[in-house]
Amino acid sequence: MALSLREQMLKAGLVSQKQAKQVGKEQKNNQRLAHKGQIALDDSQKRAALQTMAEKTAHDQQLNREHQEKVQKKAEAAQIKQLIEHSRLPKLTGEDYYNFVDEKKVKRLSVNSLMRNKLSQGSLAIVRQGSGYEVIPREAALKIQERDPSRVLLLNTATEAPDADDPYAAYQVPDDLMW
Repeated sequence: MALSLREQMLKAGLVSQKQAKQVGKEQKNNQRLAHKGQIALDDSQKRAALQTMAEKTAHDQQLNREHQEKVQKKAEAAQIKQLIEHSRLPKLTGEDYYNFVDEKKVKRLSVNSLMRNKLSQGSLAIVRQGSGYEVIPREAALKIQERDPSRVLLLNTATEAPDADDPYAAYQVPDDLMW
């Protein structure tokens, strides 16, 4: 069986039997007085330990929140990628292009006349996928916009009928204006 600290100190010759008995007597006396409430125990170490435990718990909770946010962002990115992959329209090669703006730069995408009309009406949208661009239906673009608005580059809204007394009604600017 392991020896107590007191017995180990005695065996090593660091304290004498008389000193060990005196320390034991003082400890028992302090415990008795503390139990009766006549002397206050020094609980600063206990308070410090509780405070460090509380700080550690708060730090661990913060790290856990950050980890959960990373996991959630990763899941949203995977959902967006899956939405784009499943709903994208096939890429076209032709000489007709649709121009749009991405980060203050004019980009262009090869389209046909039907795609051009649907893009200008708002039933199709252009989204960023990696370093390229994809054309997807409006419903998928709205779902992507809920998760990450910066990925949707072009999503036109359906235009309303012009007012009857609009003085500029004769000067309509087309949505599919070629640049």
